Amino acid sequence: MQLSDRHRQYWQKNLRITGILLAIWFVVTFVVGFYARELNFTFFGWPFSFWVASQGALIVYCLIIWFYASYMNRLDQEHGVAEDE
Repeated sequence: MQLSDRHRQYWQKNLRITGILLAIWFVVTFVVGFYARELNFTFFGWPFSFWVASQGALIVYCLIIWFYASYMNRLDQEHGVAEDE
């Protein structure tokens, strides 16, 4: 099957946004969690590193999912492959 330029552009944009969001996920999950151990002060009765690792990461994950869904909906409409509601 031959892909048109429009299909290639769609796929390249899809891969680019997926790569960027995976990089953000990696940083939030591993890099921030690793360095959060050094945050040794109490925040609402719990160590601040606990809040960063458990609460902050969940918020970022939800934002990643929301952003990906809205971006892909726009991209689908732009390239004419959107599902009818």
